[in-house]
Amino acid sequence: MTAFQRLLHRVRAHPLPVMGRWMVLSAVVGLVAGLGALLFYYATNTANLLLLHEWAGYRPPEEGSAFPASPTVFVDGLSMSFRWFLFLLPAAGGLLSGWLVYTFAPEAEGHGTDAAIEAFHNKGGVIRARVPIVKTLASALTIGTGGSAGREGPIAQIGAGFGSYLATRLGLTAKDRRVLLLAGMAGGIGATFRSPLGGALFAVEVLYKKSEFEHEGLVPCIIASIVAYSLFGAVTGWEPLLATPEFRFEKPWEMVSFLGLGLACALLGAVYVRVFYGLRDRFHRWGIPPALKPVVGGLLLGLLAMAVPQVLGSGYGWVQAALYGRVALWVMLVIALAKILATSLTISSGGSGGVFAPSLVIGAMLGGAFGATAQLVVPALVQDPRAYVLVGMVGFFAGVSNTPVATLIMVSELTGNYGLLAPFMLVAVIAMFAARRTTIYERQVEGRIDSPAHLGELVIDVLEGITVADLAEQGHRPTPVAEDMPLPQILQCIAQTDTAYFPVVDRDGRMTGIFSVNDIRRILDEDIPAGLVIARDIAVPRVVTVFPDEPLSDALRRLAGRGLEEIPVVDQEDPGRVLFMLSRRAVLARYASELERRRGVYHDV
Repeated sequence: MTAFQRLLHRVRAHPLPVMGRWMVLSAVVGLVAGLGALLFYYATNTANLLLLHEWAGYRPPEEGSAFPASPTVFVDGLSMSFRWFLFLLPAAGGLLSGWLVYTFAPEAEGHGTDAAIEAFHNKGGVIRARVPIVKTLASALTIGTGGSAGREGPIAQIGAGFGSYLATRLGLTAKDRRVLLLAGMAGGIGATFRSPLGGALFAVEVLYKKSEFEHEGLVPCIIASIVAYSLFGAVTGWEPLLATPEFRFEKPWEMVSFLGLGLACALLGAVYVRVFYGLRDRFHRWGIPPALKPVVGGLLLGLLAMAVPQVLGSGYGWVQAALYGRVALWVMLVIALAKILATSLTISSGGSGGVFAPSLVIGAMLGGAFGATAQLVVPALVQDPRAYVLVGMVGFFAGVSNTPVATLIMVSELTGNYGLLAPFMLVAVIAMFAARRTTIYERQVEGRIDSPAHLGELVIDVLEGITVADLAEQGHRPTPVAEDMPLPQILQCIAQTDTAYFPVVDRDGRMTGIFSVNDIRRILDEDIPAGLVIARDIAVPRVVTVFPDEPLSDALRRLAGRGLEEIPVVDQEDPGRVLFMLSRRAVLARYASELERRRGVYHDV
């Protein structure tokens, strides 16, 4: 038994109180998320230094350090010094990251936060163990070669992946697995952006379009974020990610100007989301191998960078320059618009990276340009146009992500500037409500009531008094598969049915396991010779079942809690005999009919 297995055994067996158990598990997830954040931080920085700075001669301003008091540096043009082959680097990064992703873990493409949200809502919190590893390497290659992407998405998926893995190894329920997934997200983001509270709030707020939080995960997220942030800060330092002047809000009438900025953030945010997913859809329809699409996106990005080199990389250095008033108004506008296209080319083509950093840069440039314009038009209204850079960051990302509370806290923490909380709050709320139908995270659901993860909690009263046996006619006959049936025959069997789950039976016809179509896909992805695989190798031995006389609400709890689409209904006297397969769709249909019937009764009364 390895040291890790011994640790898992002790945690599993230890008679800790519930809260103490969660503190231990959350701390472990936070520790690993912090280590992952450190690894990813040094990987991307090393790649940037060697490839972009040293080899290609591309040196943007550095973040984290104040600019000189005298205006010795002022960016009033787009020209920069770099070597001619700079435009080839993003394509090279796309080639390597595309090969990694589409060979080993296709779900690691794009911005990882959406994948983590999808796993929470629809997959019972399950993320394959290989995904964090592939995501780390692919994202480091994308960002290190100049891709317009950030660290938020990758580190969210890395931390979430470990939280999911730990819960699975400990045999926890799907509900607990989802909580640890969120804790991993919080730890990774809290460490990477030096924002422990913002990271915790982001993880529980980003799941929904409405102003709702996954409150069950808040305490574990806070614990994981504290641990990860402490580890990351002890190694890399405690200074905020961006240095800022001391901004203060002292003119209440300036709220009128900030209100206009909130509306501008919502408008540009809608353009950003439309371009991002419009290009994604075009790349998806394009009939070339998926692994080559990030190469095309990288090449187009490189060509764009020949005209606007400021779009390469995270872009925090340009935000740093704008915070000290060192960027011309028209340059900020060009960078904001070009960064939208650059980010879409990088990630929508299948590249690996996050959308948080690019979104902050776009919002910062929009805010800086808006503040400079407002000062020219109504100078008495604007106290300090540089403050609009920070307010634009908050408004833009809050508008496109539906995370107003987390965003204003994160920007405050990553800049160490809390003097603009009131404008932050106003612009975040205005941008979010003005762009209500817009989100960069398409896997978000409207609210808790719309999440399959909470479905079983919300329909119990309606299904009261109904048993599983009442849906026997809506169930379908099982498609049994013999334990020793080889994979080629299994594929033939699947092709002839429209069911998704297949009980595996012994010679006596008694169920010994079950597998799904997704399990078959996973086996095929691993390139194992088909002749060496039989049904017993694919099947899950511990089958979640239900008896005919059990309440239908219990069946729904098991379906939702495990992220299943079907569940075997077995004979109570002989649990190995499957009577019929009950689908989630059938249960929801019965729920809908019962709800409609009750509404009719109430209406008649």
